[in-house]
Formats: sequence, C-alpha cells, structure tokens
Amino acid sequence: MNTPVSASAEGMAGIFSRIGRPRSGQSVLVTLASSAAAVVLAMLIGGLVLLVTGKDPVEAFSKMVSSGTQPYKLAEAVQRATPLIIAAVAVAIGFKMNLFNIGVEGQFLMGMFWAGVAGAYVELPPVLHVTFCLLIGIIAGAIWAGIAGLLRVKRGVNEVIATIMLNSIALALIDWLFNDFFRYENPGNLDVRTKPLPTSAWMPTLFTVTSKTDGGGSVSTDVTSFVLIALLVVVAFWLLIYKSQFGFRLRASGGNAVAARTAGISSNRMILTAMLLSGGVAGLAGLPALLGTTHSYGPTRPDGYGFNGIAVALLGRNHPAGIIISALLWGFLDATAGPLQIAKIPQSIILVIKAIILITVVIVNEVVNRKMAKRTADRTAAQLAAPVAVTA
Repeated sequence: MNTPVSASAEGMAGIFSRIGRPRSGQSVLVTLASSAAAVVLAMLIGGLVLLVTGKDPVEAFSKMVSSGTQPYKLAEAVQRATPLIIAAVAVAIGFKMNLFNIGVEGQFLMGMFWAGVAGAYVELPPVLHVTFCLLIGIIAGAIWAGIAGLLRVKRGVNEVIATIMLNSIALALIDWLFNDFFRYENPGNLDVRTKPLPTSAWMPTLFTVTSKTDGGGSVSTDVTSFVLIALLVVVAFWLLIYKSQFGFRLRASGGNAVAARTAGISSNRMILTAMLLSGGVAGLAGLPALLGTTHSYGPTRPDGYGFNGIAVALLGRNHPAGIIISALLWGFLDATAGPLQIAKIPQSIILVIKAIILITVVIVNEVVNRKMAKRTADRTAAQLAAPVAVTA
C-alpha cells in the first residue's frame, strides 16, 4: 500500500511525465505557445519585481540583451548549456517512463568524482583516455541511479524519495572519500583537489570566440568539443525513445503500466532499465567541467546541474529539440548574470525568472492537458451517443 508521501510523489511524477507527451489532437503550435507564454510571463513578473525594488526593468532587460548578444557571451551561453542538455536528457528518460529522477544532481557528482579519480591514475592515448573517463562517469552515474531503481522494483520505494536521499548520501560519501583517500596536496596551490588529470584526458577546445570590450581590450570564451558529445546524447535519446522498439515499450509502459503488462512488457524491467539509462546519462553532466576546464575534482565543484536539468526538461517538453532550445535559454540567462551585477542590478532576478518559468510551465501544461482530455472525452461521448445507421 502506498503511503501518502509515496502517493503524492507518484502523482507529481505523473504530472511531469505528461509534459512533452501531447495528447491526440494537441497541435505542436499549442505546445510551443504554452512554453513561450511561460517565458513571456516570467519576464513580465520579473519586470514587476524589479519595479517594486526600485530598479528600471527596461534598463535591466536592455542590459541583458545588449551584453548577452555579444559573440563571446553567446559562446558562453553555449558552454553553459552543454551540461544542462545532458542533465535534461537524463531527466527526460525518466519522465518517459513516468519516473521522476530527482537524483540527477547526485548522479552527475558521482560520475564527475570517479571519472576524475580513475582518470588521474591511468595513462592512455588521448582519445582512449577521454573515452575511459566518459565510461567511468556513465558507469558511476548508472550504478547510483540503479540503487533507486532496485529500491523501486524490489521494495516499492518511490524513486522521488529514494533519489532525494541518495543526493544527500552522494555528497557526504564524496566528501569523505575526497578528504580521507583522494586529497592531492599541490605545493603552492591553496585550492586542494584530486590529482590532476593528464593532458591526454583533456577535452580539446572546439573553437574560441573573441570580442572587443568598450575599453579597447578583448575578451574571449572557449567552447570545448564536449558540446558535440551533448548533441550526440540528444540524437541518441531521440533514436532510442522515438525510433526503436525499446523506446516504444518504455513509453508504453510509462503511459499505461497495466496495458503494457497485458501486452507482455515487464514493468519492473523497464523501470530498472530507465533508471540505469537516466543515471548513466546524468553521470556525463559533470564531465564538461572536469575534462574541459578544472581537470580535477575539488570542493569548488559545479552544482545545480541536476535541478536545472529538471527545469530545462520541463520547459523543453522532454523533446530533444525543446531541450536544446531550453538549455540555450538557461545558458543565456546565466551568462547575463555577471553584466547585470556590474550594472548594479541584482543578478538574483535571473533566479526569479527561472523559478517563474518553471512554475508557469507546469501550470500551463496541466491546464492544457486537462482541457484536451475533456475535449477528447466529449468527442468520444458524442460519437457513442450518435445513432448508428442500419443498412438493409
């Protein structure tokens, strides 16, 4: 029997899984319009918040556009969007199976940590070394997510509760392992981290964008080739979910577990497989930073990828194209936070806009889904009530 917490968690996962799963008759235009409306509404409310706090919203948004459209800032937006794309795909895999994997945060940290540790103690040619780190990240993330999958399948523990707890355990476990076993003392450097990765494990720069500053200088942003891996992850997600028999079985089991079991699809097997896949992808989300910039793991690790990935997946309707566009929007907002602070405009307004977008997306999509369900039910009732012509 489900506890009240478990039942509410399942209901929440059901709501989120319906986002990006258009009902029969729901047009693509309605889908895009609802997401666009969420963004516009968030901007309007954000402007009101600025106005109440004594700031000029026109100046703030003008600063965002003027600074965010500079070439080096656009490149920064792409770089910031790369891990969010991967994290959002991990979340979307769970949603397709009607699972709410809220543990992407812990899974990407486990992948980043173990890839950094294992990669530092092996010597391989450049391509093989990068591939080795990628595989370690995938395996570590999949194992951590698989724990939640096993708890769901074997003991009936809701994945929302399990993954939340596993996030906390991951943080504590990594801190313990780092401080007691893998702490690397680098003479002359106060930033204590794990042993640095050899250059053969570094992800090469794909391109560099340079822009002129108002003072006559220049500023540049490097975009690593991990953006190509993120795009490959999206393509693989599209092929797996929408173009394969496995993807059909996964979506069928997530949409109606009873009907799927009747058709011979093992619900438990699909749950465990979906969690392993979701965790494996999540394990890659921290590697753009590890292989591209920091080249080691430390207390100054990136965070928030898992929770931002949930927001990106929801705004993108769990669709590959939508995820890319939403991640670029999130990256653009993050890239403009710095210039806003320089202009003495609180960069917390970015968090306000993100939060409003997330809330609005959930509300708008649930309203649209209910209206479409009612319209479908009314049409079906009308068809059943219509007299049937009898031919002689």
